Amino acid sequence: MARKKTTRSRIEPSFEGGRSRGSSRTIADDRVAGKNTPKATQSRARKKPRTKARKSRARTSRGRLSGILRSTIYWCCVLGIWGGIAIAGVVIFYGARMPSAATWSIPDRPPNVKIVSVNNETMANRGATGGEALLLGEMSPYIPEAVIAIEDRRFYSHFGVDPIGLARAMLANAMAGRMVQGGSTITQQLAKNLFLSPERTIERKVQEVLLSLWLEHRFTKDQILEMYLNRVFFGSGAYGVEAASRRYFRKPARDVSLAEAALLAGLLKAPSRLSPARDPKAAEDRAQVVLAAMRDHGVVTDSEIATALTSPQVRAKSYWTGSENYVADLVMQRLPDLVGKITDDLVVETTIDFQLQREAEKALKAMLEEKGAKLNVSQGALVSIDGTGAVRALIGGREYATSQFDRATDALRQPGSAFKPFVYAAALEQGRTPLSIRNDAPVRIGKWTPENYTGKYRGPVTLSDALADSLNTVAAQLVMEVGPRTVVKMAKRLGIEAPMQANASIALGTSEVTLLELTGAYAPFMNGGYKATPHVIRRVSTHDGKVLYQNAYANPPRVIDPAVASMMNQMLVRVVEEGTGRKARLDGWPAAGKTGTTQSYRDALFVGYTANLATGVWFGNDNGKPMKNVTGGGLPAETWKLFMQAAHSGLPPANLPVGGPAPPATIDGPASDQGDAMAELVRDLTPVPVPRDAASATDRTVLTPPSAVGTTPSQPESSRRTTLLDILMGN
Repeated sequence: MARKKTTRSRIEPSFEGGRSRGSSRTIADDRVAGKNTPKATQSRARKKPRTKARKSRARTSRGRLSGILRSTIYWCCVLGIWGGIAIAGVVIFYGARMPSAATWSIPDRPPNVKIVSVNNETMANRGATGGEALLLGEMSPYIPEAVIAIEDRRFYSHFGVDPIGLARAMLANAMAGRMVQGGSTITQQLAKNLFLSPERTIERKVQEVLLSLWLEHRFTKDQILEMYLNRVFFGSGAYGVEAASRRYFRKPARDVSLAEAALLAGLLKAPSRLSPARDPKAAEDRAQVVLAAMRDHGVVTDSEIATALTSPQVRAKSYWTGSENYVADLVMQRLPDLVGKITDDLVVETTIDFQLQREAEKALKAMLEEKGAKLNVSQGALVSIDGTGAVRALIGGREYATSQFDRATDALRQPGSAFKPFVYAAALEQGRTPLSIRNDAPVRIGKWTPENYTGKYRGPVTLSDALADSLNTVAAQLVMEVGPRTVVKMAKRLGIEAPMQANASIALGTSEVTLLELTGAYAPFMNGGYKATPHVIRRVSTHDGKVLYQNAYANPPRVIDPAVASMMNQMLVRVVEEGTGRKARLDGWPAAGKTGTTQSYRDALFVGYTANLATGVWFGNDNGKPMKNVTGGGLPAETWKLFMQAAHSGLPPANLPVGGPAPPATIDGPASDQGDAMAELVRDLTPVPVPRDAASATDRTVLTPPSAVGTTPSQPESSRRTTLLDILMGN
């Protein structure tokens, strides 16, 4: 029987009303529906899936941003960690190469020599820094305020390194594309100045940071600021605020104004370029920036700034200025011989009277400005000492800022006839007197024939007349009578230290000397015959008062007899009263002196004195060019009078010692060993009447030691002095 084949019935989908009742829908159906349904229906059909897509994309975008942010933070953290590790490694590496912090110490500030006047006025500072160290309280308060405002506003709040300031500087430099700001704090700058070289390397920067942290740990903020202000470079050779203040303003730091403090603080950015000695306009512009910073920092008001801006522009000389610097140089030249190597801060008390120093500088400059160009005179020098040899004023040249060569102490020049007093003193010491007679006539000594300045001859004259009129023939005769070596010995005894040629021409001052020693050699005449060694250093002590040196010129030796000094004064007074030095006459004060002029008017001098001061003045040119008929009785004598009149203003007049005992009266002549025709001529001469003020003076002053020079003299004796003329006339 055949098996009956069974089949599974196929169920076909059924459609009722053209729409499936099922919930399932194929992609094809959606497509068909999209084409055949109305637009509104199509729009609604499209809206749902697009909105979902946008949301999906937004979620995706946010996810991506979140991922990027998380990734950035992650890698920043990673890089920060590795950067910190790298920086720590660099710090450890370079820090390990530094000495142990236990051995760190502040290096000593280079020693400073403070030079003060006899009245304790600061004249100059010498040393590597150019100024002494000050406490903050000894400075003008504007100085630290200005420096903090422009250099480190958060100085009192940071720990030695200022991250905020560093970040600000980095940003400013990045925006400008160049270095416009620095991120170093005052502490870092101090560390660099104290310990490090100026090179810019990673190692030096790391060391700077470490040293800054050490400084902040070891010292207070005020101590750090104080050290910084006393050591930082302000340009033009000035280190520290005291040196800078005296360099640019010629005043101590305690007297600095707001405008001046702003200028100093502004220099720290570029000391050499902004120095007012180099570019006053740039220094002024930078100072205005500092003033604005001070206002923003709240330490000054707008009204104070307005007042500061009215201050005149600072125009400093290109070099230290002021004649007192010649004195300072002389002090530093002689100081090592007195105290040895300078290792500590010293205070040198000088003999300089600062008021006289200013008067001397003013007188010399006034004459050069008034007559220098007309007379072809470019330089001058002046020295003034008292009866003990203490230098009261010293001017080494017209302007220290343009020439530091000291023409008063270092220049060797012929004194001309200003040397003749030593010839006459040697003659008087051998028995001659102011009334001794010599014949003013042509004289021949070997191949040398001295002539008088005027070219005229007067015949028989007294020594007093010959010196008053500076007769060369008589001076030459006296040299040959007493011997050139005797004259040299006399000059050395009185104080000339320069080498001299013992020949006949020494009578006319052909051997070169310095103005300082020449002036000092005149002082024994004014003080009654005592040695007056020129000296400018009175005492040297350390900063804490320990005395290292004190001069010993209080008891000088006697170098000439009082009678010789008296007769020299008689003759040299006549030089001023009626001789070649008439333009040096003072009002109310007896004065004596001698003129000097060298060949072709290359040098002109006048050295004179009162009972109070001996002063020498020189004019000439450094290159030796002749002046226009300038003699010692002209410009030098006028300058001498201008200075001495100011120096003696308000002082009671004092007489010179002119009445000492006279030597035995004789009609003398040349020394017997000369034995020539000139000796016979002089012996045959008869004396001529002597002017009243040389032969009949009746005042006699009691001689006083140098320490009493300048005081009011004792009353003159009533007895009449016996003169050579009296003896000759039988009186």
